Amino acid sequence: MSLKVEDVMVEDVVTVEEDIIVKKAVELMNKYEIGCLIVTKRGKPIGIVTERDMLTRVLAELRSPDKTRIVDIMSRPLIVADPKMDIEEAARLMFKMKVKKLPVVSNGKLVGLVTLTDIARFQPHVIKILKKIQAIEAAPKRMKKVVDYYVV
Repeated sequence: MSLKVEDVMVEDVVTVEEDIIVKKAVELMNKYEIGCLIVTKRGKPIGIVTERDMLTRVLAELRSPDKTRIVDIMSRPLIVADPKMDIEEAARLMFKMKVKKLPVVSNGKLVGLVTLTDIARFQPHVIKILKKIQAIEAAPKRMKKVVDYYVV
């Protein structure tokens, strides 16, 4: 029996509408101690904003957090997983697309979030999967820390 994304995903996902300003988004991320927010438009997931997005697209570009809208800095198109997807397939997608977080969407509705760390925590089953993927494709720089920590 293989593990599915729905077996390891987090279901309580914090979202923001696309027109929120960066400062409010940062306040939410700090409040919930999270590293990303899913961006929605009329309740439908359209993008993701991460701490890295904030650093590279706001701080490094000297943009005002009080004036910059999330829609202007979010990552898109949104790369998503299906809850019934095997975690091996989700990990492959993360490697291929060089992302560490996959919103989980079913019938157009956000139902969860799975991260590379969530997947890696399901040792030893996942360790075999990550080793197999890493043998074929090197871990992207942004994912290397997680892979090196968990894949011994």
